[in-house]
Amino acid sequence: MARMHNPAGLSPIVAGAWRLAEWGWTPQQRLAWIEANLDIGVSSFDHADIYGGYAVESLFGEALALQPALRQRIQLVSKCGIKLVSPARPGHAVKHYDTSAAHVRTSVEQSLRNLRTDHLDLLLIHRPDCLLDPDELADTFEALRREGKVRYFGVSNFTPSQLAPLHRRIALATTQIECSPLHLDPLHDGTLDQCVDLGLRPMIWSPLAGGRVFTGQDERAQRVRGTVQAMAHELGIAPITLISAWLRRHPSQPLPILGSRRIDVAREAMAALNVTLDAQQWYRLWEAAAGREVP
Repeated sequence: MARMHNPAGLSPIVAGAWRLAEWGWTPQQRLAWIEANLDIGVSSFDHADIYGGYAVESLFGEALALQPALRQRIQLVSKCGIKLVSPARPGHAVKHYDTSAAHVRTSVEQSLRNLRTDHLDLLLIHRPDCLLDPDELADTFEALRREGKVRYFGVSNFTPSQLAPLHRRIALATTQIECSPLHLDPLHDGTLDQCVDLGLRPMIWSPLAGGRVFTGQDERAQRVRGTVQAMAHELGIAPITLISAWLRRHPSQPLPILGSRRIDVAREAMAALNVTLDAQQWYRLWEAAAGREVP
């Protein structure tokens, strides 16, 4: 396998906190979710400043404050750069991106307060910004690292050509991208090729295509679902385990993000660590996803 790096020490499966505000949990229930993830080996938690209308980080931090010692066992990931039109940010007149030094620093400081921590293990720029100045941003990242506020940096939803200028100025730790049996683009547009070339283990958001792998009624989703169910049955594993193993089989060794309140979902994804698909099995699912055999 390629020599891939994971400098931020992220767990093989990452817990996504995007919908935490929607779950309507008490601080004690949120803490129980954090602890249950840790119990099965999921120690990394993916956030963004905008999640839950700028509310999720505070909800997580409130729970973490009930057991502050847990901070030593987890990795906190956050993202910034999107400015939403929101009652929580009355100064935003139009949704836009901002990767200026002032905004990145302000966002980091707010995330630290909300999460009740003194540092982020990983900070990502949430979306490509047409006005991104790679020299300014690299300088900002270096300053935040010197100050001990952020340990590692990366990007999210960047194309290879958008990632390259920043990576040339400061070594990035990862790139977060969408990939699933219903979204194959990164396999063929150079995104995962670049990850292998640079040794970056990508984080994968929506690895189950937002659940459409299991609930979608279009012809493609039904075709993929049938193949997933058949292969999972043949291998004696859960469908989520199969999809996670299929993603992890790529030489870039992706880290799937599962944003579910159900610990059994994360547990089934973690079971993929004990499953290795051969090339024929991998391409069988690719063929179902692409709707054709390889050329």
